[in-house]
Amino acid sequence: MSAELEASEGLDEPERRISGAPEEENHTSMADLSELLKEGTKESHDRAENTQFVKDFLKGNIRKELFKLATTALYFTYSALEEEIDRNKDHPAFAPLYFPMELHRKKALIRDMEYLYGEHWEEQAQCSEATRKYVERIHEVGQNEPELLVAHAYTRYMGDLSGGQVLKKVAQRALKLPSTGEGTQFYLFENVDNAQQFKQLYRARMNALDLNLETKEKIVEEANKAFEFNMQVFNELDQAGSLLAKETLEDGLPAHDRLPAHSRLPTQDGLPVHDGKGDLRKCPYYAAQLDKGRPRVSCAPGAGVLAPTHGVSPGCCRAGALEGSSCPFGAALAVLRRPGLQFLLAASVALAAGLLAWYSM
Repeated sequence: MSAELEASEGLDEPERRISGAPEEENHTSMADLSELLKEGTKESHDRAENTQFVKDFLKGNIRKELFKLATTALYFTYSALEEEIDRNKDHPAFAPLYFPMELHRKKALIRDMEYLYGEHWEEQAQCSEATRKYVERIHEVGQNEPELLVAHAYTRYMGDLSGGQVLKKVAQRALKLPSTGEGTQFYLFENVDNAQQFKQLYRARMNALDLNLETKEKIVEEANKAFEFNMQVFNELDQAGSLLAKETLEDGLPAHDRLPAHSRLPTQDGLPVHDGKGDLRKCPYYAAQLDKGRPRVSCAPGAGVLAPTHGVSPGCCRAGALEGSSCPFGAALAVLRRPGLQFLLAASVALAAGLLAWYSM
């Protein structure tokens, strides 16, 4: 900056006007729609990239059911977007950006839905609440303010061209999808040879639109709304993913393991034990009862543990905690821990040993 000021000192007024030309040119460049969108949506773009769903996806932490829901959301979103784009393909505020062969995603998404859901996918596909709001806004813009449709096209297509190949590879690796593209057709732009060059063409076409500054600012505002709609869809998918993980976990656990953590017994090999000892499979009474159904055991109040509803081993409950137990082996161990009975048992064993020795003489 200081060097430029020094260079301009001593120049007459015409020379100063000439030296100021690059500044005016730069100001014009900053008023380009592509530049306004890039700068005006930077914060929204960063927020969208840092939603939990996107971060998990990029790490490969995604279940197939959740991927199916995400693909469904994309199907409804692009169906609405491309319907409105086709409606406004001759509108002067959008016509230069009409690239159906290169960009449109609906047909690719239909192929993905057929692969992921099967032949009757339309009967299973449901538009979620967050996606529905997004779709409604796209239709509202396309029918009432078509000049704002640029914001939604820019937000979706430029993002897909930028990160599509990365997400495609992550999905194929995480979900073991075919490398031939089944299930990930959405990310494949068959008619775009060079994504970077095409994005440059698209931005140049945006800058050529005959729009005043006020309209451009409204487009930037609408683009931020588009990012917000996408984030709401991402958050909805994140909640769905948490629910799917919880249901999967609970479906694969015995009833005992669905109890609160403070009420559970320690486990070994998936079976309740006490202090790491005693295995449910080693209880002969329990083994004998398998054909009769699952026996139940209740620990006495104050025992500090909640016994499983599907059987017990000699070490499953603490001493004195077998009130009402149907397992005689556990009850016998509890009784034998009493000092008086231990003395009597020891005396009996000694007497029996003495008699056996006398008998052998």
